[in-house]
Amino acid sequence: MQQRSEETRSKILASAIKLFSMHGFNAASVDDICADAGISKGAFYHHFKSKQDLFLALLDGWLQTIDNAIEASKDKTVPETFMQITEAFPYIFASANEGLPMFLEFWLQASRDEKIWQASVKPYRRYHKYFTDLIKKGVDEGSFVEVDPELTSRMIMSTAMGMLLQSLLDPKGAKWEKVARDSTNMLVNSMLKR
Repeated sequence: MQQRSEETRSKILASAIKLFSMHGFNAASVDDICADAGISKGAFYHHFKSKQDLFLALLDGWLQTIDNAIEASKDKTVPETFMQITEAFPYIFASANEGLPMFLEFWLQASRDEKIWQASVKPYRRYHKYFTDLIKKGVDEGSFVEVDPELTSRMIMSTAMGMLLQSLLDPKGAKWEKVARDSTNMLVNSMLKR
């Protein structure tokens, strides 16, 4: 029973990505998603309270990859932690490139819907705090030279968002996961205490 429920949820998520990407959030109806997934409306509402909740579940699923990379680096030095996070880059960029319209839809909906904006800005703020704290730890443990952790974290977040946007707009313009990995190496090396 549990496996069937998970399969139904996966079908809904896959159909939502497809239809939100093709038609946009507003134009893709719950009926359309149900028809594409081959499920009933009752099954849809068993898994999601609304189309908006489904939309937010897609965002949460993508962010889980980043969270998993962060979690996997708990017991490492700060420079090692940064490099561990780069292990998630292939998945992050692949899923972003496959879902270009979906990610643009996230940003568009965030500008129109307070609940989606709050849900979108919350992880951004969480990652900003995480990187600020991580850089402070690097300075405290003697791995990094004295830097402004808050400013450096903002730079990391801005670079990551900019690189993600570049990869979405020009997926074949570079090997984005390599650019991201090399940028992370450059940043870490520039902060290392020699």
